Amino acid sequence: MRKPTRDRKVEILTVALGLAFEVGPDMVTTGRIAERLGLSQPAIYKHFPSKIAIWSEIATDLGVQIKANVVRAQASEQNPVDEIRMQIRTHLELIEGAPALPDIMVHRDLRNPQHAALDPIREAMRDFHAALLSQVDTAQRQGLFAREINTGDATTLILGVIQSLVLKMMVTRQTAHLSADGKRLLDLLLAGFSPQRSIT
Repeated sequence: MRKPTRDRKVEILTVALGLAFEVGPDMVTTGRIAERLGLSQPAIYKHFPSKIAIWSEIATDLGVQIKANVVRAQASEQNPVDEIRMQIRTHLELIEGAPALPDIMVHRDLRNPQHAALDPIREAMRDFHAALLSQVDTAQRQGLFAREINTGDATTLILGVIQSLVLKMMVTRQTAHLSADGKRLLDLLLAGFSPQRSIT
């Protein structure tokens, strides 16, 4: 039975993401996608006119999810420290489900049309960073973080929790436990931001 168009498109996007983690985004071709799905290349082009169209939809979807996680954390009516925890946790959960995301984000070939197609992810991550800056600033003003900590430095260190776990994942190719490890490391880091800790 022929699958509905929407189901087939989701399959194509899912396989493209999986292949991006396995072989790298630059090595994903419509031929590889078709082979993995047991389809012909023309069948892929029936749903997406080009490989760039596939990446554009992937980037749009991931960008929407990143922004939605930020908005949910901001709307959670928690204190800013718990907002930070929620934002980091949901982002790591997103990476667990789409482990190619970091590889996609660091794509650097400006000559490749794929680079521009990934702009929605980069825009979403700018929002992600801005939200963290705001949360750290609010935590300091509320006395939850030490005032003498540089807001930008604290934000960079929080992002470093994600980056260190992502680097480990990219080396080991193991995607499990990202969010659990992230919680443990983030708790350790945030304890150091406490106003009860002396900063020298």
